Amino acid sequence: MTQNDDQGSAEDSLIARYFKPLATDPGAFGLVDDAAVLSSSGDDIVVTTDAVVEGVHYLATDPPDTIARKALRVNLSDLAAKGAVPAGFVLTLALRSKEDAWLRPFADALGEDAREFVCPLLGGDTVSTPGPQMISITAFGRVPKGRMVGRTGAKPGDRILVTGTIGDAALGLDVLTGGAAAAALTTDPAAREALVSRYRVPQPRNPLARAVRDHATAAMDVSDGLAGDLAKLCAASGVSATVDVARVPLSAAAAGLLASNAVCVETLLAGGDDYEVLCTVSPAQADALIAAGRAAGLAVTAIGTIVAGQQGPRFLDGQGQELVLRRLSYSHF
Repeated sequence: MTQNDDQGSAEDSLIARYFKPLATDPGAFGLVDDAAVLSSSGDDIVVTTDAVVEGVHYLATDPPDTIARKALRVNLSDLAAKGAVPAGFVLTLALRSKEDAWLRPFADALGEDAREFVCPLLGGDTVSTPGPQMISITAFGRVPKGRMVGRTGAKPGDRILVTGTIGDAALGLDVLTGGAAAAALTTDPAAREALVSRYRVPQPRNPLARAVRDHATAAMDVSDGLAGDLAKLCAASGVSATVDVARVPLSAAAAGLLASNAVCVETLLAGGDDYEVLCTVSPAQADALIAAGRAAGLAVTAIGTIVAGQQGPRFLDGQGQELVLRRLSYSHF
């Protein structure tokens, strides 16, 4: 994302108009160079990247401001789960057209989130595409030396904790695409809007990053579904888990849909796009992390325990019977 072509170009004009105002960090050089400088300040630099693709991660009819926020926030969510403080990001846009009606709200929302989360734009690239639009962001964060929280530290006896509520985003997509949730909530516009908002605009848990770093033994964000992402964490740590499904935190809308049998529990556990923090914590540290969440105005709930073994996590109902899930998560392939 540079504008150093002496001849000028449509790309240069697009960058100057929409994205140069976002590049306020000195290391971005006002987007006149083809590289940026990110100062490490003696910390480790955490790097994460996620792309959102039209028709896969967002709908073509989604407002451009929500698309911008989702593109950045899914990366911020990864940083939060690593215990990292945001430091900046680079942006790649593959666009079908350069209409102001789409780009202006997109850039404005991206700038607002960059300021809110103190994660400035450092550079990137813009290209044209005849196919679906794509936004790819690589985000950088800082953690004290050797303090990044990975997926490999979970130990038998650790408690399994999760932030926020699970399943809302999957239900929001179901509402937008006219599924069972949409039919069940025809007379509850507030619930419909709340679920749609959870799908379109994730709430990354960056205020809890330091507490995750201080207390968690392993962590990741829930992007593809709680059940599948827990299975990934357990596999990385060489352990297994038991989850009390009745303790998985649900919003009032999700709980109501589940109670009325409008949706099944598998939809909530495997739906994806929650962007909550899933972590494991020693029993001695669990209360401290829960209290840190409370202080930040964020619910943190204990939902199970890490156990020895190599098999996948077990999900138990209220009577202690194992639930058989036909799928654990969303799969891109």
